[in-house]
Amino acid sequence: MNSMKLYGTKPTGWLRLGFRLPIWLYRWRMGWLLGRRFLMLSHVGRKSGLIRHTVIEVVSHDAAMGTYYVVSGFGRKSDWFQNILKTPKVKVMVGNRSFDAIAEVTSQEKAVSTLQEYATLHPLAFKELSKLLLGEIIDPTPENCMQFISSMPMVGFVPQ
Repeated sequence: MNSMKLYGTKPTGWLRLGFRLPIWLYRWRMGWLLGRRFLMLSHVGRKSGLIRHTVIEVVSHDAAMGTYYVVSGFGRKSDWFQNILKTPKVKVMVGNRSFDAIAEVTSQEKAVSTLQEYATLHPLAFKELSKLLLGEIIDPTPENCMQFISSMPMVGFVPQ
């Protein structure tokens, strides 16, 4: 793999609508249809101060601690990522269960091992995501995962 850079840009038009549809499932109390592979994040807009909602794929769940890990697929410029940096107190909904949490950017070491574990458990999803987000399919080597995480940080939502 040469230099890894974010391939996709923020979705617009029909693609944006497709990304926003899962929010309605959660609002209609049908989030259970998405299982535990997705969560809805409710966060405070850094400029508006309004509550914003984003549905994100779960990379890992630490059942003992209750922490859910996600990756900012559109990098550090993602609105939800910038919002949680300013106001880390969030609300998370997984299925029909919701809880208050603190958003914490995950250390690179933890993020790399978590991403490699995800790639092992979900190899097809990892290939498709790397192609969508990076423009190329990558192998989940420690080096590639380190570069992936450097452009698309991992965040843990720690229950409060």
